[in-house]
Amino acid sequence: MLKEKGYILELGLIDYKEALALQRHLWSKRVKGELPDILIVLEHPHVITVGRRGDLSNLLVPTETLKSMGISLYHVERGGDITYHGPGQLIVYPILNLRGYGYRVVKYIEELEEVLIRVLADFGIRGQRDSMNRGVWVDGEKIASIGVAIRQWVSFHGFALNYVTDLKYFDLIHPCGLKGKKMVSMEKLLGSSVSKDYLIERIIYHFKEIFMKDWIKKSLEEIDAQTTLVKETIASL
Repeated sequence: MLKEKGYILELGLIDYKEALALQRHLWSKRVKGELPDILIVLEHPHVITVGRRGDLSNLLVPTETLKSMGISLYHVERGGDITYHGPGQLIVYPILNLRGYGYRVVKYIEELEEVLIRVLADFGIRGQRDSMNRGVWVDGEKIASIGVAIRQWVSFHGFALNYVTDLKYFDLIHPCGLKGKKMVSMEKLLGSSVSKDYLIERIIYHFKEIFMKDWIKKSLEEIDAQTTLVKETIASL
């Protein structure tokens, strides 16, 4: 018997504002049942985001400095505090109906951590949990951050994994609001670059292991066509 379908969107480098609007749009479609679960994989240009528990006290430079560096700043509805996103950091936004998995928030975050830990193990890196500070750590340094939002049982936002990230940008903030903690990347730990394509392959592989669906790759055009068809079908009933 075939599992319920899920869609994978690989979008490359996408402006944060555009990606946020897309997430909210797809979240709405998922809530209405017009789309199945969706996994968005992308990267962002330089941006700093502040979650619903955060404030600018953990930003270490004036906002004018960010503007002069070409770094955008957004306050968003995800959990967590302040973080940085940029090229060389892989972002994954799962838009999932958590009722279908029987998950509440803590269990869902643990499953995202498990995906990351398994991916890192594929590269010989031992990722670890910290129940007080969510995300994934390696020997006391943070390699992946998690910040999610869940509304009407449907998730959005997600996790960010540093693979070939320029870590100097984290010096602009107290990452995740944690003073004295350092960020690390896969490249720094391995002493060599990491293939983005292979990393995406491993993330999707382990995501399929944990969030068991018939996950298939789709384009935005295909998804837009499907939602139009669903609307037309509903209107004809």
